[in-house]
Amino acid sequence: MAAGAYPRWLAAAAALVFLAGCTSALPAPSRGSGSPSPAASPTPTVDRNGRLATELLQAVRQQNFRGVTDTALPGGGSGPARQVPNVDVTVVELATDGRPLSTADVLLSPRYPDGKVVPVDTNLATDQVRWRYWDDSEWDRQNGQGSRDVLPGLEKAPIDYMSPYPASILKLMVGYGILRLVDRGQLSLDQTYSYEPTLPDGFCGGSVSRKVRQFFDDMITVSSDASTCALIQVLRDHGGIDALNNQFTQLGMPTLKLVGGFTGSNMGALDTAKLLLLISGGPGTLWTAPGGRAVTAAELTAASRQFFLSELGNQGLNQVLSTSNWCGRGYPSAGIPQVTPSRWINPSNGTVTADGRYYGRDVRPCNATAEVTFAHKTGLVVRAGGDAGIVHSLPGKPGRNYIIVVQSHLGNRYVDPHRPADPSGVYPVAYTQKFGQLGLAIDQIVTAHHNS
Repeated sequence: MAAGAYPRWLAAAAALVFLAGCTSALPAPSRGSGSPSPAASPTPTVDRNGRLATELLQAVRQQNFRGVTDTALPGGGSGPARQVPNVDVTVVELATDGRPLSTADVLLSPRYPDGKVVPVDTNLATDQVRWRYWDDSEWDRQNGQGSRDVLPGLEKAPIDYMSPYPASILKLMVGYGILRLVDRGQLSLDQTYSYEPTLPDGFCGGSVSRKVRQFFDDMITVSSDASTCALIQVLRDHGGIDALNNQFTQLGMPTLKLVGGFTGSNMGALDTAKLLLLISGGPGTLWTAPGGRAVTAAELTAASRQFFLSELGNQGLNQVLSTSNWCGRGYPSAGIPQVTPSRWINPSNGTVTADGRYYGRDVRPCNATAEVTFAHKTGLVVRAGGDAGIVHSLPGKPGRNYIIVVQSHLGNRYVDPHRPADPSGVYPVAYTQKFGQLGLAIDQIVTAHHNS
């Protein structure tokens, strides 16, 4: 890779101690956007015959995630990854109205080099995993094992796993917290917020006054760190981060932990999928929390969910599980066959530019053959990479509706061996194409289930 090819990524790497640096106008589909009925019976979401889990495990294995090149080996230099990376993958198949039908979660790590299926109950939960906070140095010296527990009381769980840092996927938690304030009447998306950064390094940008919805839009669609800093401060102004984390626990998503300084935040893929399920919506009880609370889509109002879905559906960084911004380039491999939001497309030549990132490919041919919408949030820094979103079929295309979450520590430190050079002047591919290959494999699995 040419020197100076990744100025934004290098800046993000330097700021990893604070925030993940990665991460149209197509509105996301409004599945189940009406008022849910809390009295409706919950739908079993366990993968009863093991079909989804078995096929998901096989799809993860087929990617051979260990076969990447580590460009920053301990002691310096580049070479093959010395051990199996940590990867956490969750898929939730959805009915047309948004109800969860089946769920599977697969973990990969040095301890589980062939992958491990996580037992998931009808509430999209598990007590079979001892979750550990991510620590780079512990992964290097302890064969992927962490020492600090995310949750108490799981010390004897049969599966032991260190959750990858969520990178900019954590902005889903920030967005949820902001919209909860809006729903409670404590905040308006159209009010102007004046933000004064407190960090001296300029990572959060300078002083700025903007409408809350503008901060929100930049945070989700182009993964703006500065806008995220502002919205984190909004959360602090209205009671702090602890209240949000407590609510995640009360709702049965206990591995969702937002830390005000970002370093140390945690998001298990299974609980991230549940958060997306709340945003997506569906009738009746989606799951029952440990205290007996029936969790429904009404945790957010229909208006807030629709706004969130629209922002996710206008994602400009379609470059991880989907790679549509690089339509037809050959590398990276094609991922989830999504339509690229028109917001970012130059109408004269079809190329995508998102917040200064120029991808240099005419995406109109891929839009003509696209099969789904993908309302999602990416994350990518030096030692973390992933994508999380909601997939729905386009009219007339093979049916499928599902939530997909991939969390891993395969950030831009890890690349494919023998990867081709990036064309001059275009935004570089800074991660392994195995993400896109996995996204496409999962899309094909769920499509086959839906249409069989």
